[in-house]
Amino acid sequence: MENSKPNATKVATKWALIYILTSIVITYLFQILNIDQNSGFKYLVYIPFIAFLLLAQKEYRDQLNGFLTFGEGFSSGFRFSVFSGLLLAIFTYLYLGILSPQILDQAMNQQQAQLEKQGLSQEQIDNGIQIGKKYGAIFGAFAAAIFLAVFGAIVSLIGAAIFKKEKSLLDIENENLNLNEN
Repeated sequence: MENSKPNATKVATKWALIYILTSIVITYLFQILNIDQNSGFKYLVYIPFIAFLLLAQKEYRDQLNGFLTFGEGFSSGFRFSVFSGLLLAIFTYLYLGILSPQILDQAMNQQQAQLEKQGLSQEQIDNGIQIGKKYGAIFGAFAAAIFLAVFGAIVSLIGAAIFKKEKSLLDIENENLNLNEN
């Protein structure tokens, strides 16, 4: 009987889905509690991302019988990041464009106030706000996907270093003995 290797994509996808559901709950919780988008609380969303990325790496290592190369650890974490980024991009687009467009309007109002403080002309401000309202959901989705991929790559490197446990020669010999006995 052949021993098949666990699937890192399956593990990463599972944890990405859990992360997205958690992000949706946090997003609507912030909206219900009327927490300012620019407050320090916005950084709380990084905690579940980091936790679930590390859990994906740990689960994959556990599926590999406790052994994980640095590359396998990075790969599983980066896959989680990419899948999470793509799913978050879809949610962000739907959230800002369809589900809660008032959030984008609030952001544009804050942006307008900042542009006025910078001394831009009313025509420049109006053009900027018009573009923001038209393409804000798309920009937000794109930024979410890119940011999570980059941030996730960094966290994946750290997690891979933490969870790395390569097989020693003794482990390989014992594994070969067990295969020969069967």
